[in-house]
Amino acid sequence: MRSETTTITSPQDGLPLFVRTWQPDGEAKGVVQMAHGMAEHSGRYERFAQALTDAGYAAWMHDHRGHGETSTEQEDRGYYADDHGWDTAVDDMHTVAQAAREAHPGLPLFFFGHSMGSLLGRDYVTRYGHDLAGAVFSGTGGDQGLLGRVGELVARAESRVRGRRATSRLMNSLTFGSFNKAFTPARTDFDWLSRDPDEVQRYIDDERCGEVFTAGFFADLLGGVNSLPALAGRTPVDLPVFFLSGSQDPVGGEAVRKVAGWYRDAGVRDVTLEIYPEGRHELLNDTVRDEVTERIIGWLDEHLTTKGA
Repeated sequence: MRSETTTITSPQDGLPLFVRTWQPDGEAKGVVQMAHGMAEHSGRYERFAQALTDAGYAAWMHDHRGHGETSTEQEDRGYYADDHGWDTAVDDMHTVAQAAREAHPGLPLFFFGHSMGSLLGRDYVTRYGHDLAGAVFSGTGGDQGLLGRVGELVARAESRVRGRRATSRLMNSLTFGSFNKAFTPARTDFDWLSRDPDEVQRYIDDERCGEVFTAGFFADLLGGVNSLPALAGRTPVDLPVFFLSGSQDPVGGEAVRKVAGWYRDAGVRDVTLEIYPEGRHELLNDTVRDEVTERIIGWLDEHLTTKGA
């Protein structure tokens, strides 16, 4: 495997996006563009990228705006943009996808998104999914209903009163405060991420993970998430999609069955769902990670066609 880093300028506002690329030693048979979750970064996906390249896939992944090496200044941490933050983050992914296509002309391009990356990705595929060979959504969420709409209003109110860049411990608590309840007595505040205590500790020890984000970010995120149930019907019907979740994932869990149902009801012809018993939020870092990785690569191989090239 050959690993490199680069920056790609976002045409939305000129922000340099930090990008990692992983290339197989031999000729690539396909490309996987990956999108990480909230309060983490692309460096945490090295092990998955190794498995992808071993299977013959090139992998591309950027640090979302407000995350990792894309936003190293403290004032930019946990913040999307002054205006249209959700849309800007979605279009950043398209910018990276275009660069991946230019680097690998003629190869099928897949999308993989985890958690926040899966949420952005479900919007992304409504805009650009016609050019993809398939999309994998890991650790995604369902319909937040009234609580989601109230949360968005609270975040927007806090943004107006305290400023969009104000760190929001209120919204952090409202969003994540209940996630650990099913795992009491818990060793850490992040036991909900994985059953593997070593993986949880690595997350805690990583200074680029677990930060408290801004009021503006939460307003943008919840606004986008609240739009997702209606967007299933705008997904290209010929785009293969794969949802996977742990049954004990507080973000989606068993509710992902309903999400997959939205896509089937919308006429999407190839919808796959896998729920791993007792699995938690980060399946790629959970005790079933090898099984999950093998299943994802198997699904990619099954859908390796000229579509998305």
